[in-house]
Amino acid sequence: MIFSAALLVWIYLFCFHGKFWDAGPELKPALPAALPAVDIVVPARDEAATIGPVISSLLAQDYAGGFRVILVDDGSTDGTAERAGAHEKLTILRAAEKPAGWSGKLWALSQGVAASSAPVLLFTDADIVHDPKHLSALVARLVSPRVDAVSEMVRLHCESLAERALVPAFVYFFQMLYPFHKVNDPLCRVAAAAGGTILLRREALARIGGIAAIKSALIDDVALAAALKRFGPIYLGHSGLAKSIRPYPAFADIFAMISRTAFTQLNYSAGLLVATILGLALVWLVPPYEILFGHGWGLLCGLAAFVLAVISYTPTLSRYGQAKIWALALPLIALFYMAATLDSAQNYWRGAGARWKNRDYGRPA
Repeated sequence: MIFSAALLVWIYLFCFHGKFWDAGPELKPALPAALPAVDIVVPARDEAATIGPVISSLLAQDYAGGFRVILVDDGSTDGTAERAGAHEKLTILRAAEKPAGWSGKLWALSQGVAASSAPVLLFTDADIVHDPKHLSALVARLVSPRVDAVSEMVRLHCESLAERALVPAFVYFFQMLYPFHKVNDPLCRVAAAAGGTILLRREALARIGGIAAIKSALIDDVALAAALKRFGPIYLGHSGLAKSIRPYPAFADIFAMISRTAFTQLNYSAGLLVATILGLALVWLVPPYEILFGHGWGLLCGLAAFVLAVISYTPTLSRYGQAKIWALALPLIALFYMAATLDSAQNYWRGAGARWKNRDYGRPA
C-alpha cells in the first residue's frame, strides 16, 4: 500500500540518511595551527546594494596570516566597484567579456584565481558578510583535520513572511539532497558545497584542472565539490560566523530563485523530473492525505510519517529562530517547491534556459 511505502521511506530518511535533519556541524571560532596566505576572491555583478558591507567585513578579518581581497567586477552597470571602496588589501579587477560556454560567476572566479598567488583561496559571494573570526575558523578546519576544501551554508536572510515560510525549508531540502555527514565522510561518494563560502587549497583546484574544468556548471558549488572529492576529503557545515544580506521579500522572488536551476539539478531529464515529482508526492503529500481522509492502518502510517517529517524539520526551524508550527506547513511548502521545479522544466522546454544577473544562458545542448 502507498501509505506503508511513505512510512518506510520516512523511517529510512530519519534513521539512515546521514542525519540529514541535524542542525550541525558548525565551525566555532578557532585559531589555526598553520597560517597560510589566503586570497579571497569575490565575483560580483550588479551588487552595489550589498558590496560595501561585504568587502568591509572581509578586510576586517582577524587572521594572523597574510590575506588580501580580490573583487572581480563582472560587467556591473550599477557602480558595484565604486561602492567597494579602496584599501591596501583590496584589488579590483574588471572582468573581460565572458567567453561562450562559461557561466558568469565561474568566469569571474577564474580571473580572480589567475590574479591570485596564495596557496589557499576563499571563494565568497557578494552578498555574504563575515564575522572577523570567520577566516581563522575556516583555515583552522582546512588544516586540522586536513581537507582539501571547507564550505559552509551561511545563515540566509530570513525576515519577510516569504523568507520565514520558505528559506529554512530551502536549507532543509538541501540537507536532504546532500546530507552533510555523508559529504564529510571520505568513503562516501556524496559531495556538495555551498557557494557562499568555499575555502580550498590551490593545489587541489589545480588537480582537477582549475575552474575551467566546471566552466559551464550553473550549480557551480556542487560541481566543484564533486570534482574535488574525487581526489581528497572535503568538509561541509553550517556557519554561525557568516550570513547573507540578500533579501527575498516576496514569494515570487523565492519562486524565481528555485526555478532558475531546479531542472538543471535534474540534468534536464524528463524521467528524473517525473520520478522526483512522484517521490515528493509520496514523501510530502501522502501522509497528510491519509491523516485527513484515511482510516485504520492508513491513518496510523500517515500520522507516523508526518510526525517523523515534523521532528526532522524542527532543528532547522530552531536554527533560524522560527516557530515549530511552521513544520505543519511542510506539505504546502513542498508543493511550492514542486511547482517551481515544474516551472523550471517548462522554461527549459520552451528554450528559455536559465537566466541570472541579466544573462540568458539559453537552453543547454
